[in-house]
Amino acid sequence: MSQIQIESSKLLDMYKKMVEIRQLENRLSELAKQGRVGTVHLAAGEEASAVGCCSALREEDYVVSTHRSHGHVLAKGGDMNRLVAEIMAKKTGYNKGKGGDLHVAAFDKNMLVSNAIVGGGIPMATGVGLTISLKGWDRVVMCFFGDGAANIGTFHESLNLGAVWKLPVIYVCENNLYGNTTPQISTVSNRPTSISMAIQDISLRANAYGMPGVTVDGMDPVVVYEAARDAVQRARQGSGPTLIECKTYRYFDHSEGQPQNYRTKEEVERYRKLDPIPRFRAKLIELGLLSAEEASKVDQIASKQVEDAIAFAEKSPDPDLNDLALDLYGESM
Repeated sequence: MSQIQIESSKLLDMYKKMVEIRQLENRLSELAKQGRVGTVHLAAGEEASAVGCCSALREEDYVVSTHRSHGHVLAKGGDMNRLVAEIMAKKTGYNKGKGGDLHVAAFDKNMLVSNAIVGGGIPMATGVGLTISLKGWDRVVMCFFGDGAANIGTFHESLNLGAVWKLPVIYVCENNLYGNTTPQISTVSNRPTSISMAIQDISLRANAYGMPGVTVDGMDPVVVYEAARDAVQRARQGSGPTLIECKTYRYFDHSEGQPQNYRTKEEVERYRKLDPIPRFRAKLIELGLLSAEEASKVDQIASKQVEDAIAFAEKSPDPDLNDLALDLYGESM
């Protein structure tokens, strides 16, 4: 854990959000096994990248997310009740139950879209950056994507245009070391990033497009926040985009129910020892910003919040068939 030069209130808020995200994801895993929710794509272990990055944003700034969006929604200040209701396909959800786990958009928090297409959100975020630039707004857009998306054509096209036009975009690659569809003749669906690219750090690719690139410990919310803060400041000043690579790790599988036969138990346990939440908690206690009793209280509050959100969602009505043709962007013939 790095040296900390951030106001104590922000640090404590970051810690609380990380705990809330982890508590929710752990419960969603249990609910999926019980058949109470459908397929979910969890990002437990990656809380530091979500919270560290989003904590550098303002309310009016935008976020474009991926199929692992739960942490990004909550880190941007989203409502857990509406998030869980959306995951459970309920009418009270953020998108009236029509988006589900893969397509959450919390417009009230400028969380624009989460995208199930690998790399699909990168050109969207670049377009948002162009809109911000053309309208002269004092805003930025933060774009999250995984390591697999860094090999998609839209990644390269978007970074090139973002740099050429000096767009206020922060491109954040959450490199959790495995891509679900990395090409390889194998019976294993998830494969290490190392077999799909010849570089160790994805951030090196920023040099080709004339923008800063930085690789940080994605399990440390402080260094993530500091990198994001600098990138946001640069974008606001009109100096263009930055590529941030957060080296992180997800503890659950690609989606609930898939076998984890592509990595060893020893590897998972090794990364469990680097869990960002207990490390951050220990640092805050060491600094005198949090006591063990206060940390326990944070856990209890988060647990109740999660259970309340689940109860809210389960009591909520299902979408009505009459709503099927509403909220569409196409015109009827």
